[in-house]
Amino acid sequence: MKAKILLTALCLMPMMANAAIPYRVEQVRLPAPETPTGEDSSALARVHRFYVGGGYNYSMWQNAADDVLTINGKNTSGFEAVAGIRITDTFRIEANYARTDAKWNELSFTGDTAFVNAIVDARIGNLYRPFREQMLVPYVGVGAGLSWNSSDDANLDDKISPVAAALAGVAVEFGEYFTIDFGYRYVYMFGPKNDIIDGFNASAHQFRAGVRVNF
Repeated sequence: MKAKILLTALCLMPMMANAAIPYRVEQVRLPAPETPTGEDSSALARVHRFYVGGGYNYSMWQNAADDVLTINGKNTSGFEAVAGIRITDTFRIEANYARTDAKWNELSFTGDTAFVNAIVDARIGNLYRPFREQMLVPYVGVGAGLSWNSSDDANLDDKISPVAAALAGVAVEFGEYFTIDFGYRYVYMFGPKNDIIDGFNASAHQFRAGVRVNF
């Protein structure tokens, strides 16, 4: 009898031991999100998404003519303000406001011109190197906008004129925060219509120099 009791106790001991083990939940750790290396296609845009700046424009206004009258363009100077946002390190959207003084031998007018530009920056090997290793960054772009015009020499039929632009240049980047721009912009203004010359469209070659601050 005692042998049976002892045998039964020995058989129950493993079951009792298993019952004493507390219930455990296996913890599954998810991989940590990958940390940007600073060498991808948005390394600069992620850290310095926005920029502001200003510039100087030297404008060479082109000749204009109709079937009766020809007017000769004159060179003028002006300034502009710049604000932009980087979508990636190689693509940005930029807004410009320029005070335009345009002159010909028979006509002059002043315009408050606003552009919105799409600009592509040529960052060589951008995917494999940090932004600061490339100091010279060429760029090209196109833009469109409106000009609000006034004139002391003529009656303007349309005070507001559509404007198109094409631009190119090179940016000199001093570290992450400060940039100097040297560029060219061709501006074509649809109008403004006036009482001096029919079919008048103002156009200019503009040579630009400016600065940008990234933040």
